[in-house]
Amino acid sequence: MGADILVVYKKNFEAVHDRSIASLQADLEAINEERGTSYELVPRESVKRSDFIGRDLVIVVGGDGTLTSIVHNVDADTPVMGVNSHPMSDDPDGSFGFFMGSDSTTFAADLRAALDGEAIINQLPRLTAEIVTTSGNRITCDPALNDLLVANTHQYQPSRYRLKRESDDTHEAVDLMQRSSGLLFSTFVGQGAWFRHICVIEGMKFDPEMILDHYLFCARDLPRDERREDGSYFAWTNKPTVLISDMHRGYCVPDGWDEWHFTRGSTVSVSIDGPKLQLLTFRERIVDKLAHWIE
Repeated sequence: MGADILVVYKKNFEAVHDRSIASLQADLEAINEERGTSYELVPRESVKRSDFIGRDLVIVVGGDGTLTSIVHNVDADTPVMGVNSHPMSDDPDGSFGFFMGSDSTTFAADLRAALDGEAIINQLPRLTAEIVTTSGNRITCDPALNDLLVANTHQYQPSRYRLKRESDDTHEAVDLMQRSSGLLFSTFVGQGAWFRHICVIEGMKFDPEMILDHYLFCARDLPRDERREDGSYFAWTNKPTVLISDMHRGYCVPDGWDEWHFTRGSTVSVSIDGPKLQLLTFRERIVDKLAHWIE
């Protein structure tokens, strides 16, 4: 029996996306007849976690936002193929598609390569956050491929917390009280604008041996006189960052999507130990796109 494929697509009633889906569906039908595969087409707005279970391949059609909003449902054993349905190369108002290794013009050949085991498999790390409430309940947030925010739910109020991290290969242990606009975390491949901004400001270069097991941390909008070089303001680390909330109400937001709320006294631990994502590309590795940041 052929592969069981789930196709999740962006549906916003723009003609460009409809044309892309129609083209991809014709290719899928041809490959189904050729190889005996099967596929299910589901719009992003109605997809459920159960839809991903037991699939041999997940195809996400849209842009980077579509992919990051979907792949938290995908476990470490299921390969994912991103298809840019509105490439910026065709339209300045389209999607850059950093994580998208395919488009409608290459899809048929790329899908065959994926099914034949000839695609590039990018094992991408993901951030994970665990909340332990004052009553002892443990809540694991969705894994974040791109970035993760921990902050006061009332963004006009400061985020107050005790910040803790064990010593790593660059910094001594951190343990202090802090007020900021929230904590930002990013994987090396994270494409949030703040990550690029910080890397430019700090003149960052990354050891290729560290890009799959380290993450970037920043205390957002920390007053300048508190921006110490001990890792409490900015760090590239592989140790978990722990905060004990002194906020009436805070939240964790992975990849700008769902929110997990916590209250004063809760402990939030963020690490790079989330399930890795098997992201397929076909002409270059994801990290090759970031070669200018690698030493």
